[in-house]
Amino acid sequence: MVSTSLENAMNPNPEVPMSRRLISTGSPFEQTAGYSRAVIDGDFAFVAGTTGYDYATMTMPSDVTSQSRNCFKTIEAALQEGGFALADIVRATYYLTDANDADAHFAVCGEVLGDIRPAATLLVVAGLYKPEMKVEIEVTAKRRIA
Repeated sequence: MVSTSLENAMNPNPEVPMSRRLISTGSPFEQTAGYSRAVIDGDFAFVAGTTGYDYATMTMPSDVTSQSRNCFKTIEAALQEGGFALADIVRATYYLTDANDADAHFAVCGEVLGDIRPAATLLVVAGLYKPEMKVEIEVTAKRRIA
């Protein structure tokens, strides 16, 4: 195997190749925009910003509570596909378009992550990709060693 200098810098043992796996939801937008729902790299999972679409119906609910729940549902599916669980989340970043939605969003975060309690940041932003999007969540997970 031929390693690049970047791989050598990131991999302390170049004799052992790093594992990297891309997780997709199957959305054509992932190819168009050049991103993956998640990237699994060794013991880490990096889940891209996830909005509140209901992928079963391909609709966007109008309320932040439902959107937040859908975000976590999509995130959980991506993590599971990569061999991770919600309990492995160590970092979460939340983007809201309206600070008035924070309490409703945090209630969902408490339901899903209350026992996990990752390091988290909330940002209120001027807008997301589409005006109906009220929340976007990205997470990082680290596989727990049993």
